Amino acid sequence: MLEQMGGVSGIVYSSVPVLVFVLVNAIFSLQPAIWASVGVGVLILVMQIVRKKPVQPAVSGFFGVVVAAGIATWTGSAKGFFLFGIWASLIYGSIFLISVLVRWPLVGVIWTFVNGYEMDWRSDRRAVRAYDVATLAVAAIFAARFIVQHWLYDRDQTGWLAFAKLAMGYPLTALSIAVGVWAVARAGHRQRDLKKITPVEVESDEAAEARLRAKYSQPANEA
Repeated sequence: MLEQMGGVSGIVYSSVPVLVFVLVNAIFSLQPAIWASVGVGVLILVMQIVRKKPVQPAVSGFFGVVVAAGIATWTGSAKGFFLFGIWASLIYGSIFLISVLVRWPLVGVIWTFVNGYEMDWRSDRRAVRAYDVATLAVAAIFAARFIVQHWLYDRDQTGWLAFAKLAMGYPLTALSIAVGVWAVARAGHRQRDLKKITPVEVESDEAAEARLRAKYSQPANEA
């Protein structure tokens, strides 16, 4: 998971454009801050390509910076830089919550899809419950991000918005991953325990008839 996020350097790099935006905006103005954050995003992407490091985190980070910068330009306000992330948290949290309500908890679905497993865990109530807990934890994290950051947005607290974005970013993501690992382990143990139970073989009507005929009619034929 850490490797997919670009390692420790990837985590640090994802925070740099936000910090640059806030600092340049405080010292100069909105437009220089927008260009500085986008420029830093491009620089980080090029560095990852040159160093032959995973580019997916850098590409995702660059895309996020470009969208955030575009919204800030459109709104003409520095706080608009954080608007995309705020509403994305609401959308993602709602999706995770709905997945629990329809009995397809997303943590279990994503884990199963990524690893190419089957969805047999859905027939086990305890495994589903474990994935429900993990999915609800993720939904709660997204909800917390939306509530806190939206409150700061309404009060024009751009600096605190940046702090909240960073503080509620990877630390809470690490917490959701920990809960997800617990759910995967519990569901996996459940599935292994269930597979140890030998299923009862159901005898077909034809087999039962043949067995009874062999048992009761054979002596009569011999006589």
